[in-house]
Amino acid sequence: MIAKRSFLNISIGLLSQLVTIALSFFIPRLIMLNYGSEANGLVASITQIIAYLSLLEAGVGAASIQALYRPISKNDRSKINDILAATSIYYKKTGLYYFAAVVLIAGVYPFVIESGFDAVTVMAVVALSGLGGAVNYYFQGKFRVLLLAEGKSYIDSSVGTIANVANSLVRIVLLLQGFNIIAVQAVYFIVILLQIVFYRFYIRKYYSWIDLNRKPDYGAISQKNSALIHELSYLIFRNTDILVLTLFTNLKVVSIYVLYNMVFNFVDNLVHMVTGSFKFALGQSYFDNREKFIKMYNMYETYYTGFIFAVITVVTIMILPFMHLYTAGIKDNNYIDVLLPLLFAAAKLLMNARAPVDNVIEIAGHFRSTQGRSILESVINLVCSIGFVLLFGIYGVLMGTIAALLYRTTDMIFYANRRLMDRSPWLTFKKWGANIALFVFIYLVVESVTLPVHSYLSFVIWGIVLSAVIFPIYLAINSLFEKDSFALLPELVKRVTSRFGIGKKPAAQGGSQ
Repeated sequence: MIAKRSFLNISIGLLSQLVTIALSFFIPRLIMLNYGSEANGLVASITQIIAYLSLLEAGVGAASIQALYRPISKNDRSKINDILAATSIYYKKTGLYYFAAVVLIAGVYPFVIESGFDAVTVMAVVALSGLGGAVNYYFQGKFRVLLLAEGKSYIDSSVGTIANVANSLVRIVLLLQGFNIIAVQAVYFIVILLQIVFYRFYIRKYYSWIDLNRKPDYGAISQKNSALIHELSYLIFRNTDILVLTLFTNLKVVSIYVLYNMVFNFVDNLVHMVTGSFKFALGQSYFDNREKFIKMYNMYETYYTGFIFAVITVVTIMILPFMHLYTAGIKDNNYIDVLLPLLFAAAKLLMNARAPVDNVIEIAGHFRSTQGRSILESVINLVCSIGFVLLFGIYGVLMGTIAALLYRTTDMIFYANRRLMDRSPWLTFKKWGANIALFVFIYLVVESVTLPVHSYLSFVIWGIVLSAVIFPIYLAINSLFEKDSFALLPELVKRVTSRFGIGKKPAAQGGSQ
């Protein structure tokens, strides 16, 4: 069951990301062509500000998932209901704060940021961007927590993919027909409502045993405030750069950042998809079978790290050719910058390649004991980003993020290895060192030649060619560091494929021959 769910999570999650990204590339370009670069910066900045409201969910969501691992592994439905009852009460209470915050932001934002749009338009865009999330948070948050803890992120991915396809297609049509930006943003709100309808149907059909009227187990989610601090740190890294640029530069600079970040966000989404696909299995084995957990973790850390470095290597090489094609015809801003890809790559590598040790800390429930380190990371990021942006502009916010990540990523590697797995952190550092050296080598080799990318077709072809070369190289190098894991790969592949009837011999018929 674990192998099957992991396979579904990865395959459906990957399909979801590919479809979503393919469609989402159209919308910023159409917004820039129809309304200008400032409009693209405006929509992006509002989206990031609204994202901070997810902090209301962050702590209880992470704490609830961690608390659910043990009862789910034992199929203890009584305990699951007790935890969900506590989670549900918290979601409903804070859901009202979510609504109030959206209304407050909608009323204040137009008078804080100069955007070139009238106040009513900006208010409407903020409200439509935030109210959908508030409704979804209030009604569905607790059920999504259960699905993620059970390893059914493929359900969330499937629903999200369908919703994103519908949302993107309708928005593209509206943009091509010249509708105003309010109508375009309204589509998102409507799609969110349809998602809620589906989740209600799914939960009633497959989880009829859920009883939210049980006595709430508040103790199970007692670390929600500490978990919140960790989620705050992550949210700062994902969203603060845009907020700092909005306040200290202008919306055209924000638009440049947004386009590069849009491409590298593909890596962030892959991280969530891959870690979500295996995290439930790690979480359940951590409490059930320690030896199995260490073996599983070693394989996960080795190949996940190589995978992330490989993806970011390809993205870093291909992003400038893509920007030349994507921003063709946009005259009000210069989007080509040779330094930005390297700064983004450094930040994304530090952020995403540390996910394995981050997962161990979260699975172990060490939210409270590491919250001070998370706070320090956030402080470093904010102080350095604000200080550097005044000196270096758009480069400054990335430099601030990198400074904070260097501290916290190193700290997490030491903490997870020494405190939770009782082993040397140099096992992890050696893998990082090899992958960094390989990244630099491949980048310098490829950049020494000019890729003949003059159309989207040639862009896709070169992307496939580079991937076909780069991914096997990372696989081979990382296998040298984890020969035991490499030896287990054929067995793992065989187990996963057998779950789906792939490669099984047909049953003998009519007796032996």
